Amino acid sequence: MLWPRSAKSVVKTGASREIVQAYPYRNACPTSVWGQLIDAASHSITFAGYTNYFIWQEHPRLSERLAAKAESGCSVRFLVGDPGSEVTRRREEIEGVPLTVGTRIKITLDALSKLKEKAGIDARFSDEHIALSVFSFDSEMLVTPHLSSLLGHESPMLHLRRLGDDGLYDRFASHVSALWEGGRPVWE
Repeated sequence: MLWPRSAKSVVKTGASREIVQAYPYRNACPTSVWGQLIDAASHSITFAGYTNYFIWQEHPRLSERLAAKAESGCSVRFLVGDPGSEVTRRREEIEGVPLTVGTRIKITLDALSKLKEKAGIDARFSDEHIALSVFSFDSEMLVTPHLSSLLGHESPMLHLRRLGDDGLYDRFASHVSALWEGGRPVWE
């Protein structure tokens, strides 16, 4: 009777097996983890954060790295909020910080504009993911559920690895796929 109970307390079972690591804050995840995930991805990379602003700040030569990924056949997608939308305006009021949500989105759009001619790199607008950021790299993902009035870097983050059908990874991936399908192109 003691062995099963003690084993269950240290061995992950069920859906929690897909949780590689949990961080109390997004910025508690080392940039090296992000870098390893970006560099290891060969099939698909999706940045479905509302602004994705911090990615450009924390990863040197990101544009060149993503362009090289796309050239080697990796699909690179960005799902961002609309900088002029009512959802963005309301979020700016909640956050009340000088570096506004709209400005952070525009920084991402400026960086992406330099990549828009690259085959394999695409971007869409969606305001439906304001409270959840999902960053996927082949079969791994980083997920941040945004907490009330906190900034993204102040919210918790989960590092997930896909291990089977209909687990945590698949649930979040389906969410992002639906948002992508319903999004509108950044570049018309």
